[in-house]
Amino acid sequence: MLEELKKEVLEANLELPKRNLVKYTWGNVSGIDREKGLFVIKPSGVDYEKLTYQDMVVVDLEGNVVEGDLNPSSDTPTHKVLYNKFKKINGIVHTHSPWATIWAEAGQNVTAMGTTHADTFYGEVPCARYLDKDEVERAYEEETGKLIVDVFEKQNIDPMAIPGILLHGHASFTWGKSPKDAVMNNVVLDEICKMNLFAKIINPNASDLPQYILDKHYLRKHGANAYYGQKN
Repeated sequence: MLEELKKEVLEANLELPKRNLVKYTWGNVSGIDREKGLFVIKPSGVDYEKLTYQDMVVVDLEGNVVEGDLNPSSDTPTHKVLYNKFKKINGIVHTHSPWATIWAEAGQNVTAMGTTHADTFYGEVPCARYLDKDEVERAYEEETGKLIVDVFEKQNIDPMAIPGILLHGHASFTWGKSPKDAVMNNVVLDEICKMNLFAKIINPNASDLPQYILDKHYLRKHGANAYYGQKN
């Protein structure tokens, strides 16, 4: 079942250690088949060196395991909530990458200070609040997903324009049009967190990018008249 998607999700997972986004098993990638209403996700706690595509677990949009001999990632309920609410996303990544996690532990939004940010994120990447005790005890991972959705809905953020979030005291989630795209967004988020940190050290009064430059860089890649890259 979903053999090609399993291979795609495996390759995206294997990209995480290559890009220095994870240590040990601190991360996961999933990908969804929207027509079938099923998603594929990394099994929980399995070393990346040992992963095969047959290890990937198929889950439905209610969070039930449909196929797989291993337990799915402990973050599966978060992925489930995001797939149900953000209908245009087809891949999700969670990592404890160092620079984004530093920013999350500081509880800071990631403002657009440069064009590296603007090429992928059309504005500030939010940092969500801590989950409260009741939320953690009720259903920690599912409530994490609900919190992410709540941030985007209350702040009227387009999840395709800002394909990621930080969670205070935790780490990052990113998503995209595919598992591969979601991984790329995680790489970019970690890099811009690093860049912002050092920019603030060098100049504590460093400003954010002017809106017109943010517009130019984001829209030339993602706008209706985008011209970055090659035509297929």
